[in-house]
Amino acid sequence: MGYANPSNEAIADILKAAKTIAVVGLSDKPDRTSYMVAAAMQARGYRIIPVNPMVSGEILGETCYSSLKEVPVPIDIVNVFRRSEQVLPVAEETVAVGANCFWLQQEIYNEQAADLVEQNGITAIMNLCIKVAHSVLIR
Repeated sequence: MGYANPSNEAIADILKAAKTIAVVGLSDKPDRTSYMVAAAMQARGYRIIPVNPMVSGEILGETCYSSLKEVPVPIDIVNVFRRSEQVLPVAEETVAVGANCFWLQQEIYNEQAADLVEQNGITAIMNLCIKVAHSVLIR
């Protein structure tokens, strides 16, 4: 039948409970979608943790890490800006760090990755922009 995201109510509950979002593939370029989405979520009160092995230093005032395993604080949501075929290793790291939610941005879809995280008690959301979901579901 194919994968289905959680209900809008469940997604809203995830967003309400979350405090920290690790953004995998966050660009340090302000004109990139990942940067704009992360900045918007930061402006809405979330702590954004940049994860990008190609960037050293800070993005959006936060230290950038090469991998999720390097992040020294608990992660509520892993928000992924990577190609669909590149997300399975991110899912594996999500399981290793024990995040609560594995969130693939719009047009990113990988059922194998979703199955892996869900088998480990982590909610998977695919093909959905976190900024748009927040705008629609959180008033």
